[in-house]
Amino acid sequence: MASILRVNTLTDASSNNSTAMSTINQGTAKAWANFTGISTTALRDSFNVSGLTDNATGSTSAALSSNMSNANYTGSWFANVSTGTASSNFDNTWTGGFGGRATTGYGVWSYGTTSAASFDSALNDTIIFGDLA
Repeated sequence: MASILRVNTLTDASSNNSTAMSTINQGTAKAWANFTGISTTALRDSFNVSGLTDNATGSTSAALSSNMSNANYTGSWFANVSTGTASSNFDNTWTGGFGGRATTGYGVWSYGTTSAASFDSALNDTIIFGDLA
């Protein structure tokens, strides 16, 4: 049986409603995406990501459905830099970057550590924290 939580007011221990809501809002992810970069770059699942652009081998940009308030948010990206998604396919001999931050989206890049070559990855996970506009 499903449970329902209904509250009229959420406050912190000092009965400060704005502080409680601000803490909750600050601590939640504002966007995340799980996507493939092999063959056709495509979202598998996402929240607040409206689409992807395959810029080049190993370079993808994500567009946000709801803009961030500024480009000073934080984020994280993981890629396995392999054509497979099984746990045996994780290859940590890569480097890359999460960046190209804008209020409307962000970019990720992956490179092999043994060369300057870029690599597409079958498994990419990104997450964004910050303030929505």
